[in-house]
Amino acid sequence: MHFKESKGYQVILSWFQSKGLHPFEFQEETWMHVMRSRSGLVNAPTGCGKTFSVFLGALIRFINEYPEDYKTKSHNHLRLLWISPLRALAKDIGRAMREVIEELGMQWQVGIRNGDTEVNERQKQRRQMPEVLIVTPESLHLLLAQKNYPEIFKYLQILAVDEWHELLGSKRGVQVELAVSRIVHLVDRSQITDDSPENHHLFPSGCGMTCQLSLWGISATIGNLEQAKEVLVSPILNMIKDPPVIVKAKLDKRIEIESVFPDEIEKYPWAGHLGIKLVNKVIPIIEKSRTTLIFINTRGMSEHWYQEILNVAPELAGAVALHHGSIDMELRLWVEEALHSGKLKAVVCTASLDLGVDFRPVETVIQVGSPKGVARFLQRAGRSGHQPGEVSKIYFLPTHSLELVEAAALKDAMKQHFIESREPMLLCFDVLIQYLGTLAIGEGFFPERVFEEISSTYCFREIKKEEWLQILQFITEGGSALRQYDEFKKVEIINGLYKITGRRIAMRHRLHIGTIVSDSMMKVKFLSGSYVGVIEEYFISRLNPGDVFTLAGRNLEFLMIKDMTAIVKKSSASKAIVPSWNGGRMPLSANLGLMLRKKFNEAHRLLGNTIQQTEKMDKELRVLKPLFELQEALSHIPRENELLIEQIETGDGFHLFVYPFEGRLVHEAMAALLAFRISRFMPITFSFAMNDYGFELLSDQPIPVDDTNVYGLFSDEGLSADIQRSVNSAEMARRKFRDVAVIGGLIFQGYPGEYKKTRHLQSSAGLLFNVFSEYDPHNLLLRQAYHEVMEQQMEEARLRNMLERIAKNNIVLRFPEKLTPFSFPLKVDSMREDLSSEKLEDRVKKMQQQLVRDTDKKRVK
Repeated sequence: MHFKESKGYQVILSWFQSKGLHPFEFQEETWMHVMRSRSGLVNAPTGCGKTFSVFLGALIRFINEYPEDYKTKSHNHLRLLWISPLRALAKDIGRAMREVIEELGMQWQVGIRNGDTEVNERQKQRRQMPEVLIVTPESLHLLLAQKNYPEIFKYLQILAVDEWHELLGSKRGVQVELAVSRIVHLVDRSQITDDSPENHHLFPSGCGMTCQLSLWGISATIGNLEQAKEVLVSPILNMIKDPPVIVKAKLDKRIEIESVFPDEIEKYPWAGHLGIKLVNKVIPIIEKSRTTLIFINTRGMSEHWYQEILNVAPELAGAVALHHGSIDMELRLWVEEALHSGKLKAVVCTASLDLGVDFRPVETVIQVGSPKGVARFLQRAGRSGHQPGEVSKIYFLPTHSLELVEAAALKDAMKQHFIESREPMLLCFDVLIQYLGTLAIGEGFFPERVFEEISSTYCFREIKKEEWLQILQFITEGGSALRQYDEFKKVEIINGLYKITGRRIAMRHRLHIGTIVSDSMMKVKFLSGSYVGVIEEYFISRLNPGDVFTLAGRNLEFLMIKDMTAIVKKSSASKAIVPSWNGGRMPLSANLGLMLRKKFNEAHRLLGNTIQQTEKMDKELRVLKPLFELQEALSHIPRENELLIEQIETGDGFHLFVYPFEGRLVHEAMAALLAFRISRFMPITFSFAMNDYGFELLSDQPIPVDDTNVYGLFSDEGLSADIQRSVNSAEMARRKFRDVAVIGGLIFQGYPGEYKKTRHLQSSAGLLFNVFSEYDPHNLLLRQAYHEVMEQQMEEARLRNMLERIAKNNIVLRFPEKLTPFSFPLKVDSMREDLSSEKLEDRVKKMQQQLVRDTDKKRVK
C-alpha cells in the first residue's frame, strides 16, 4: 500500500485541511521514511514545520498499526523519545504536541523531563511512561543512571534529536551521541527471535521482524549538513539495511533585514555605547508590532535594556518582560506562557529564546549588536513570521557604527546561503568517563559491549584499545597517579560487571551529570525568602552591603551572603550596577569575517563616486561614507586581499594596530604570537587589546615592524611551537583542566546550596594537574586539556588558515599621525579595565572631540 493511502496519512491530512493548511513536501517525505523505519536528518528553515515532520510521522505510524482503535488505545509505553537542547523549547514542543493529540482524539500522553520537572511528575513517569517523552541531554543521562532503565526503552520506535545543529560541536552533542549509542543497541530488534504476540505491536505491518529504531535529527541550515547527519546516525549504521537520508525542505523563507540607523554617524566609533542610545528608535517598532523579541548578546545588557525601555516608555510596564537563563524558573515560564498567549508586547531576551516551536506568535525580531555569526542571525530572524509562507522581519540595531558593515555582510551571506559549519568534537574523554559512571550507577556495564557501542559513535570511532584500557583503569583504580587514594576508586568489578555500589559516590555523580561547566552561581533571595534568580559568584563577591544592582528587571540592594545565598531587598535607587556575566562575548565567525572583508572592497568603490552612482550599494555602507573617507584620508581601507597594519605614536606610547577581521579569539592568539616573534629581534614588552576586527600591541619604545620583516612575522612556519612559547600554554591548560576534571568527576563541585567557590575548584584542579604532569604525563585528561586550549581558546586551525591567507595577500603598512576610525575602538577597549563606565564615556568624548578638532585644523591649513 502506498503510504498516502494509509489510514494514518489520511487522518493527519484531514487534520491539516481542517486548519486550512496542506503539508509541505518535505513533511510528507519524512512521514514516509518514518513509516518505513528509516533514519535521517530533516533540514528546513526556522518556522516551516520541522517539528511536525517527525512527530506527525510517529502518529501516522501508530495509527497505521492500530487503524481501528488508535483513538482509544492508551498506555502504549514510550514510543517517541524527543531530545531537546533547551528547557524552554521542551515546554513549547510539549504544548504543540498535546494540542495535536487532543484534536485527533488520541489517548497519547506527552511527558517532559528536565531540571524543571517536579518530583511527583517524575514518579508518575516511572510508574507509567508516556508515549512521548521530551528530555534534555542531561536528563536523558539521568534516566540511564536508573535501575531497570532498559525497560523504559523496550518499546521505543523513534528517537528524535531536535535542533541538532545547536548540539553538534559541543560536549552536550557528545552526550547525545553516547546516549544514542546505548539506546540503539538496547533496542536492536534485528536480534529478536521471539515471535510472540507481545512483540507484534513493536513493528508496523509488513516490515517483518528486522525493523529498526528510527533515528532522526531535526536541524536548521548549517554548512556541513552531510557531516551533521553522519555524526548523528553513526551508531546505527551497522544495524540498518537502508542508508540514512537527508530530507531538505525546498522552501525559500523570505527574511527582511532592516538596519536601524543613528541620527549621526560617529567617525570615531567605540564598542557598546551606541545601542542603548537608540532605544527611542526601538519603541515605535514595539508599538506597531503585536509581539517583538529583542535579542541582546549578554545577560547584563538585557537587564540594562529592559530598564531603559521602561524608563523611556513607562506605559509599556506590564507589557514588556525580561527572559534570560539566570532568572527564576517560575518567572521564565510565566514569560513563555504570556508570549505564547499574546499577552506580552515585547520580551527582552538572550539566547535563552533563540529556539522555539513552529507557529509561535512573534511578529518582529530586533537584534541588538552583531550576532557574530550568519547561522545565529538566521535562527533569530526565523523566530518572527514563524508560520509557513510568512515573511520573517528582523531589525539590526548596531552598538557601534562599524557594526553596520556587519549588517551589510550578513545580508550578503544570507543571500548566498553562506552558513557556518559546526565541527564535531572528537575523543572527549571527560564526557566518556562521566558516561561510564552514569552506566555504573544504573545497571552497571560490561566493558566489551560498551566499547563496541562507544566505538560506533563519531566522537569515539578512533579511540584506541590502550586508551580504553587506561580509562577503565582510571575509573576503577584512579589511574597510575591516583591509585593510593580510595576516593578515586569509584567503580567496582563484580563478576566482570563494572558497577558503582557506594551510595555517596552515586549521589554525587547524579548531582553533577552534565557537560556545561560555568562559574559558580549564587542564589539571590529577598529577606522574606522569595527567590529572584541566580548570579555568578564572582560578581556578588565584588559587592559591598548597600550596593544596588539589577536582576530580573528589578533594582536590588545587596545586604549580605548567608548560606551561599545573596540576601537582598528592593531598592528605589535610580542608579544600579548592571551585572556582567562571564562568557558573554561571542567571537566573530570565520564566514562573517570573510563577508566583512569583501564589504571593504565595496567601501573603496563608494569613495569618490556620486550619490547616483552609489544608489545601488548597501544603505549601511552609504551611511558610513564619512567614516570611510576619514579612514582612507588618515590611513587606508584594507581590501579583501590586504592586511592593514597601522603604527601610531601617542602620549601613551607606540601602538601597532593589525586588522585581520578574524574574531576576538584568533586576534588574542595572534597578538601573543606576534609579540613573541618581535621580542626575538629585541627585548621589548607589550600590552594587548583586541576586538573582532583587529588587535593592538602597545609598547613604550618603537616597535620594529617594517617591510623587511613583516611577512616573516606573519608566517605559519613553526606555528605550533611558537604558540606554545608565546602564551603560557601550561597555565591555560591548567585552567581548562578544571572544566575537564569537573566533567570527568575528579572534582566534586559541592551539594546544592553549598557549591564550592571557583577558586577552591581551581586549587583542587591545580593540584591534580601538577600530579598528572609529574607522575602521569600521558594521562588522557591532561592531553585533552592541552588539546582544548589549542583548538578552542587559541583556535589554532583558524589562526593557521589566517596566516596562510595573509602569506598570499598584500600587507599594507601605514604610519598615521593620530588615531584612525579603525584604531579608535581598539584604543577604547584597552582603557576599559582601568575606568568605570561613566569615566570611560567622559574620557572617550574628550578624545573624540580632540581628534575631530585636529582633523578640522588640518583641513583649514
